Amino acid sequence: MAEEKGRCLALIRLRGNVGIRKEYEYVFKLMHLTRKNHVTLLEETKSNLGMIRKIKDYSTWGEVTSETLLLLLERKGKLRGNKTLTNDYVKNELGFSSIAELAQAIYASEINFWKLPNVKPIFRLHPPRKGFRKSIRRPYPNGELGYRGEEINKLLSRMM
Repeated sequence: MAEEKGRCLALIRLRGNVGIRKEYEYVFKLMHLTRKNHVTLLEETKSNLGMIRKIKDYSTWGEVTSETLLLLLERKGKLRGNKTLTNDYVKNELGFSSIAELAQAIYASEINFWKLPNVKPIFRLHPPRKGFRKSIRRPYPNGELGYRGEEINKLLSRMM
């Protein structure tokens, strides 16, 4: 049964491994989010949303815009061997004319970010500038965890 293509989601891990249950640690490992302040891009599918709901008390997520996605790929995109993602690599190896075209394809769910050859499926970010606004142990309006919709873009821009 084919799943419908959905919106592009950014998932940020906010809390670490200390005291975490093994099943949550396993889900984070499946999503390649092994450390705090790591981000990955997902399609909004039923299976991905089920995994996100499982780890909602340790992460935050929302719909990423194409501009934020382009900035993530340009500034923090990495290849295997800790090399930066360049326009030359995208043009020669992936078949896109630029990073902007690649970002648009990922945003439109035409290509799966995780299946790009030699591209790391995560982005390593800094803690947000000027810190988190509220507690990282409470859900979004009163804290930082859980679903935040379009507000994820503001948090990502502060973390790049």
